[in-house]
Amino acid sequence: MRAISPPGSTHALELSSLRRPGVTFWSAREGDTVLGCAAIKEIDLEHAEVKSMRTDPGHKNRGIASQLLKHIIGESKLMGYTRLSLETGSAEFFEPARKLYLKHGFAYCEPFAEYRKDPNSVFMTKVL
Repeated sequence: MRAISPPGSTHALELSSLRRPGVTFWSAREGDTVLGCAAIKEIDLEHAEVKSMRTDPGHKNRGIASQLLKHIIGESKLMGYTRLSLETGSAEFFEPARKLYLKHGFAYCEPFAEYRKDPNSVFMTKVL
């Protein structure tokens, strides 16, 4: 993401942050091959943020991101969250991600948690 987004506008979690309490991480696998991954980060007891949604470039257009997102939504409900929010890029590169989130019921919103308005960011949310 650092190669695509300008400094100060990259909000991806580092590996060490993915291991912190309050972060839940999933991967989609086919045998030993990781096809994609996703995480949520707790904002508060009812609100979590979708983080680190990625699909391996060699496995795009197979529905992996949709499967991961459906899983995240279902697991988030089971964990007691009533809202999921996310930040993604505003550049053309991120258009497929924005379309994916819209398809799964997310809507555009104002910045949440510690985010601030940024022309390089788009914010979305979904009530569960």
